[in-house]
Amino acid sequence: MSTNSVGEEQQSGLVLRGVGKDLGGRTIVDDLDLVVAKGELVCLLGPSGCGKTTTLRMIAGFLNPDVGTISIDGEIVTRVPPEKRPTAMVFQNYALWPHMSVFENVAYPLKLRRTPKNEITARVHEMLELVNLMHHEKSRPARISGGEQQRVALARALVQRPAVLLLDEPLSNLDAKLRVRVREDIREIQQRLGITTVIVTHDQDEALSISDRVAVMNSGRIEQYSDPTELYRSPATRFVGGFVGAMNTLDGELRGGADSTVAVVGGVTVPVDTPATPGTAAGDRPVSLGVRPENVLLGPVEAGASAKIIRSIPRGHFTEMVIELATATGEPTELRAYLDDRSPIARLGPGDAVGVRLHSVLSYDQDGRLR
Repeated sequence: MSTNSVGEEQQSGLVLRGVGKDLGGRTIVDDLDLVVAKGELVCLLGPSGCGKTTTLRMIAGFLNPDVGTISIDGEIVTRVPPEKRPTAMVFQNYALWPHMSVFENVAYPLKLRRTPKNEITARVHEMLELVNLMHHEKSRPARISGGEQQRVALARALVQRPAVLLLDEPLSNLDAKLRVRVREDIREIQQRLGITTVIVTHDQDEALSISDRVAVMNSGRIEQYSDPTELYRSPATRFVGGFVGAMNTLDGELRGGADSTVAVVGGVTVPVDTPATPGTAAGDRPVSLGVRPENVLLGPVEAGASAKIIRSIPRGHFTEMVIELATATGEPTELRAYLDDRSPIARLGPGDAVGVRLHSVLSYDQDGRLR
């Protein structure tokens, strides 16, 4: 599938065209197109087995694609071995030598290339200053924290001065609080150096918080490639909507016009404040509707379609309500809503009745694509 314009490709740092890879008789990456602009940070996001790590390994040269081409800064590198590519990778487990100091680990790739000793010292110190680890240059990996080990691995990659930096699940071994801090460090360093970067992750928060653009992969293909805001507000497929953030999915249809729109779910009319995008046109065809929990608006019974609270779940800074929408068919439809803790509705509990309105409703066709 094509995800980019010709003009953008000419300004790119990394281009994949028609790339495919089969492993063990199974298609892992299928006719994949991707263009990453120079200096851009792109996340490959998707579930396990979607092909994101295989794609990263093909960019690095550890795997050869069966079909397609890979270019870096305008040069085709499809069959160039990894040691001769202008890429560097940070592995999931960091792959640090336990018997070497921090300085020696960072210097290792330069020594392999027989870089002059004085240049090695200067470049390693430059990178250790960048990642704020000069005070640990003589320490062994076992003597520093997980976050510091991650920064050593990053410095070792950057000291090679690659055209493209590749990171494979770089934060998966860190605890939740440290992940947030380290991902901010990675983004700051990437922006300071202006280096083209591709990160593989299954963590949507990580992808949305640090990326210029996100490529959501599923079954070896890119389902959507866009900036984080568009990805969240206008997911191009049902899969993307369900994978990136929480999404209520309903079988129903939108009816009405520009001034008044309703969702018909199970024969019950639910008021809709606004469809999500101009492409979400109301009509009488059955569709699949998607609405984020923060866009399920709860109020007094008379303010919307009738529903009953099933569960109330405190989430710290907000309350998650699970509600049951009574339908004309007799089959209840369950929805999740996020409420501000200060809302009077947040103080209600199981069995209480509420009225439901919807905001920013998305509609998907029978193929699961945004209308």
